[in-house]
Amino acid sequence: MWKIIVGFVLFAAVSMYVIIMAGDKADMGGEKHGADAVHAPEPAASAAPAAPAAPASAQ
Repeated sequence: MWKIIVGFVLFAAVSMYVIIMAGDKADMGGEKHGADAVHAPEPAASAAPAAPAAPASAQ
């Protein structure tokens, strides 16, 4: 039983450390709607066309 408690305390300590070290990068505010929602634009598709498939060799 004591191992479970020690494991929980260690997990909680590591979790809190990670959250604190993330600083302003971690947004714990939940879903955003309206003016608060910030969406990054979709990345543009690659302008270079895909390489053509190699022709099958005749046998």
